[in-house]
Amino acid sequence: MITIAVKKITRRWLFNSFGVIVVIILVLEVAFAIGIREYYYAAVQNILTTQADITNSVFSSHAEDVTTDYRAQVREYVALFAAKDRMEMMVLSDEWEVLYTSSGFQPDEAIMYDFHGLAGDGEGVVVGQISGERVMAVTVFLSIPRDGVAALRFLVSISAVDRQIFILIVGVALLGLAILALVLFSSSYFISSIVKPITQVGETARKIAGGDFDARLQKKSNDEIGELCDIINHMAEELGAAETMKNDFISSVSHELRTPLTAIQGWGETILSDHGEDKETLAKGMKVIISETERLSSMVEELLDFSRMQSGRLKLILSRIDAMAELSEAVMMYTDRARRESLTLDYDEGELIAPVWGDKNKLRQVFVNVIDNAVKYSDPGGRVDVTAKIIDERLIIEVKDTGIGIKPEDLAHVKDKFFKANSTRRGSGIGLAVADEIVARHEGKLEVDSTYKHGTSVTIILPITRRQDDGAEIS
Repeated sequence: MITIAVKKITRRWLFNSFGVIVVIILVLEVAFAIGIREYYYAAVQNILTTQADITNSVFSSHAEDVTTDYRAQVREYVALFAAKDRMEMMVLSDEWEVLYTSSGFQPDEAIMYDFHGLAGDGEGVVVGQISGERVMAVTVFLSIPRDGVAALRFLVSISAVDRQIFILIVGVALLGLAILALVLFSSSYFISSIVKPITQVGETARKIAGGDFDARLQKKSNDEIGELCDIINHMAEELGAAETMKNDFISSVSHELRTPLTAIQGWGETILSDHGEDKETLAKGMKVIISETERLSSMVEELLDFSRMQSGRLKLILSRIDAMAELSEAVMMYTDRARRESLTLDYDEGELIAPVWGDKNKLRQVFVNVIDNAVKYSDPGGRVDVTAKIIDERLIIEVKDTGIGIKPEDLAHVKDKFFKANSTRRGSGIGLAVADEIVARHEGKLEVDSTYKHGTSVTIILPITRRQDDGAEIS
C-alpha cells in the first residue's frame, strides 16, 4: 500500500505541478517566438518604409520641376542608389511594370504578386520567396506620379533575420529546457525527501504492526516529516510499554490466581487426607478455603469489570445509598488483616450522613481496592488512616498510608491500565484503573498523591445527592 501511495504522489506531482510548469513554459516560448518575429519584421519594415518615404520625397521634388527630364532623373537616382548593397530599389509604372531596378536585372515574375494589395494609405507590405530566398517588399505610391512612374518598391532579404530569430527561439527553448531540467532535478530531490521517509515510515509501521516495538525511525529534519517520525517513534514506545505492561499483567494475574488456588488445593487435600476427623484443622482449612475463594471471586469480578470498561459495557445500578456504610464495611474487612500484618488501621467515621447517588457494590469495590492497596504497600509497623468529611456538598474520603510510596516518574501512570509501580507486591495492575473509571462514572474524582518511601494518599471525591428516585441504570 505504501508503494502504491508513493507512486501516486510522484504521478500526481508529474501531472499537476510539473505539467503546469511545462505548459506555462511552452506558452511563454510560443509567445516569445511570435513576439520576437513581429519585432524583427517590424524593424525591417520600418527601415524599408523610411527609405521609401525619403525617396518619395526626392521624387516629388523632381516631379514638381517641369523643366527637367523626370525619367532621366529617376533612372539616375536608381543607378546611384546608395543603399543598393543592403536592399533593392524598383520603380514601377502605372501598369505595375518594373521600369528600373537598382540591381540592373529584370526581376523574376514571382516578385510581381500582390502588387495590387496596397493599403488605403498607398503602402503595401509583402513577405515571400524569390529563388528560394525569403524577402520582404514594401511598395508605396508616389505622392506626385509623372511620366508613367507611379510607385516605388524596396525589397530586402530577410533570411539573415529569420536565422537570427531562429537562433533566439532555439536559445530561449534551450533556456526553457534548462529551467525544466532544473525544476525536475530540484523537485525530484524534494519529492524523494518526502517519498523516501514515507517509505521508511511504511516499513517501520509494518514492523511495529508485526510486534517489533523496538523499530524506530531516524529523524532527519524538523519539518512535518520529522514530526511524523517523532509521532511514530512515540507510538512504538507507547505500544512497547503497553505490551510490556500487558505481559506483566498476565504474569501477575497468573501468579495472583495461582496463590489462592494453591492454598485452596492444599487445604482441600489436607482435609481430605484427614477425613475431617480433626475438627480444628477442618475449621481452619474451611476458613482459608472460604477466604481464598472470596479473594478469587473479587479478582475475577475486578477482571470482568475491567473487560466491561474496555468494551464500554460497564453498567451501574444507581440508587440513593449511604456511602459511609459501604466505607465502614470495607474498613471492617481489612481490620483483622491489618492486625495480622502488624499494621495500625485507624478509621475516623464520625457522625457523617453522606447520601450518594451511586452503585452500592461498585463503590464498595472502590473503597476495598483503595484500602487493599494501602495495606498491601505498607510494611509491618506502618499505619493506614481512613478519614471522611463533607465539604461544599462533596464527600471527601482519604486513605493515607506510611508505606513504600510511589516514585515521582511513576505517579502519573498509577491509574493507567496494567501499570504497577512496584512489581514486588501482589496485584494485577488494573485495580486503580477500574476504581478511577467507577468514580468518574459517579461524577467524582480519584486523586493520588505520594512521597517515595514515605507513603501514599488516595482521595475519593463524590457529590452528595438529595435525589429520591432509585433503580436507575446507566452505562
